[in-house]
Amino acid sequence: MDINQQISLEHLLFVDRQCRTCGITKNLLTDFYRTRKDRGAYPSSYSYECKLCTIKRIQDGRKTDINLTWDYPDW
Repeated sequence: MDINQQISLEHLLFVDRQCRTCGITKNLLTDFYRTRKDRGAYPSSYSYECKLCTIKRIQDGRKTDINLTWDYPDW
């Protein structure tokens, strides 16, 4: 491994990012999803919304059983 790659990898491990939804500063590698796998391990390839906020947003946006109740029409 080249020394330049080791330095860039070491700097990436200590990067923190602030979530744009909850505003809490968290670790980039463990608390944020990558946007695409083919973009590499650059800080710009991670999302700006933490994993917990993403999960909450997806769960809140799903349809509930109340919206899915449908009865056969009486003709």
